[in-house]
Amino acid sequence: MFELLGLSADLFALFVVFGFMVGVFFGFFGMGGSFLVTPALLILGYPAPVAIGSSMAFVFGTAVIATLKHHDAGQVDYRLGALMFVGITVGIELGSRLVFGLEVLGIAGVVVGVAYVILLAAIGILFTRSALSDDADAAGDEPEAESEDAPEDDIPEIAQKIKSYELPPMMTLADGSEASLWTISGVGGGVGLVSGFLGVGGGFVRMPAIYYLIGTSLAAAVGTSLFGGLMSGGVGAFTYGRAGVIDLGIVTALLLGSALGARIGSGATAYVDEDDVTIYFGLMLLIASLAVALGEVSAWLAMPVLDRVSFVLLIGSALFVCAIILYHGAVAVHRGRDAAPSA
Repeated sequence: MFELLGLSADLFALFVVFGFMVGVFFGFFGMGGSFLVTPALLILGYPAPVAIGSSMAFVFGTAVIATLKHHDAGQVDYRLGALMFVGITVGIELGSRLVFGLEVLGIAGVVVGVAYVILLAAIGILFTRSALSDDADAAGDEPEAESEDAPEDDIPEIAQKIKSYELPPMMTLADGSEASLWTISGVGGGVGLVSGFLGVGGGFVRMPAIYYLIGTSLAAAVGTSLFGGLMSGGVGAFTYGRAGVIDLGIVTALLLGSALGARIGSGATAYVDEDDVTIYFGLMLLIASLAVALGEVSAWLAMPVLDRVSFVLLIGSALFVCAIILYHGAVAVHRGRDAAPSA
């Protein structure tokens, strides 16, 4: 059978399509989607170290592109990112050692799979509740919201509380504010541990942590988080690469699809309100959690049919949300063109 980089043509094409969908999420939501890549590889039967290592290499590739884009907008605090680097490196090393230790015991796939079920469900609930809450606020308080002129980049109250303790040594950030090195190191170490253990860039953990715990502006939190993803992805890819567990065929196919998807997703942000599709993204994560759970049950009960159902759910939910984004984008562009002649 014809093969590309060690993958059958069908499997290579499947990874390109999946990478395209992940790229759309990345460009639209600012999240790399690596938290979908690792479970997909686990469901397909790849060993946990291969799934995690390949996902980390994919994270690195996507983060390079994203960081350069945010650098142009001046939204990356390189000093903060560099200070987090030590914590991220230590955390990833601990996380990867834990994975390899569990692999020796023969339970790495089960433990990582269960962790993903819990993680995806928690994030899915968070996104869904946030979307429903925003809809309720918009319906009940729209006039009041319009009258208020509060800036979007205000530092959260919890971050101001943490900063008030001023535990030395204190470090000056790009915006002129200060943060404790202990807070910065703790955030880096925690995110690194999650990245090394689950094979994710950690953006869905790192960005809120920078914003709510370290206390930067929201724009700086997003840009610096992506820079952190570049570092964690690079360190993670190097760590797993030393063990020879990265499948370059998978990484190449994912990056090919992601490069195109990210451009389309980024373009869609100019036409589509993120709130319109956030609830679908949350539901997709909940379905992904169910898919990974079915994959684990399939392994325990030796029922291959559940593996196929699991994979269809994972790919199907991602394809649905991707289609929703593209649909809303196409409708918005079409309306814009119809309105142009009348203007």
